[in-house]
Amino acid sequence: MSSPVLLVIAHGSRDPRHAATVHALTSRVRALRPGLRVETGFLDFNAPSVPRVLERLAAEGADEVVALPLLLTRAFHAKSDIPAVLREARAALPRLRVRQAEVLGPSPLLNAALERRLYEAGVRPGDRGSTGLVLASAGSSDPEAIAVIAEIARELRHTGWCSVRPAFASASQPRTEDAVRALRADGVRRVAVAPYVIAPGRLPDRIAAGAAEAGADVLAGVLGPAPELARLLLDRYDAARARSARPVPLSA
Repeated sequence: MSSPVLLVIAHGSRDPRHAATVHALTSRVRALRPGLRVETGFLDFNAPSVPRVLERLAAEGADEVVALPLLLTRAFHAKSDIPAVLREARAALPRLRVRQAEVLGPSPLLNAALERRLYEAGVRPGDRGSTGLVLASAGSSDPEAIAVIAEIARELRHTGWCSVRPAFASASQPRTEDAVRALRADGVRRVAVAPYVIAPGRLPDRIAAGAAEAGADVLAGVLGPAPELARLLLDRYDAARARSARPVPLSA
């Protein structure tokens, strides 16, 4: 029996860098597991849409799909948008079994990818004790998502950074520039900003602008196609397969 298709569900963006980064990440996943069919679908702005991908897979004879949200927290898209899209697809394609994998975060692999980007930007392992870190996420109005970012910041603080503050590009406070300034006010002389986002776009650009405005010393790149992130996608895929088969319900 062939393995279920892995369908990576990305949000999508008008910024062409977003889709290019998502495709680079899925290419790395394919390289890690040759033979696994990996498809990409977008919720908005980019093609193909998630329903179109599922329709094509069903037409080609696929019988099982693991739909993996390319999201770092369980906010609105993971709780509402994606389940709704998958429910509609299952109703329209009753022979196609679809199960939704868990979102990517939190995970030690994400923290490792974050630190990889910081080191690539010039932070050395020995700099942690003298460097304050701003963990800058896209932001959300969902309290669960905000709590997750705060908890990750606390975890990173225990890995040797002299101080860690969360920040948000939208929906929540503080903004990146405010977090940088707060660290300076606390006496931190060197500040690094780590975008906790997967792909470039409007909100990551806002993070970068805030870091520049407040004079951060280091700005790391987005997580992008980091090898740790590619491994995490496969971990979530394997975990979804291991669970007892549970098709997406027809009602919420």
